[in-house]
Amino acid sequence: MKKLVIAATIGSLALVTAGCGEKQPVTVYKQGQYQGKPDGRPWENDQFKGDKTAWEKSIKARSDGQNEYTRATN
Repeated sequence: MKKLVIAATIGSLALVTAGCGEKQPVTVYKQGQYQGKPDGRPWENDQFKGDKTAWEKSIKARSDGQNEYTRATN
C-alpha cells in the first residue's frame, strides 16, 4: 500500500510539473518585414495551372455539392 501511495505521488508530481514550462512563440514578423511564405492566387498551382475559369468552375461544383437544396432534388 505504501509503494502505491509513493508511486501515485511521484506520478502526480510529474504531471503537475510537466505543464509548468513556457514555450516561446514562433514569430514570422520582424520589424517592418513579413518573413513567411508569400501569398499567391488560388488558381496559380499545379492543379489549375493559372486557369482562373477552371478554378471558378471547381469552386462552384464543390459548393453545389454542399448545398442541401440542390442535392435533395437530384
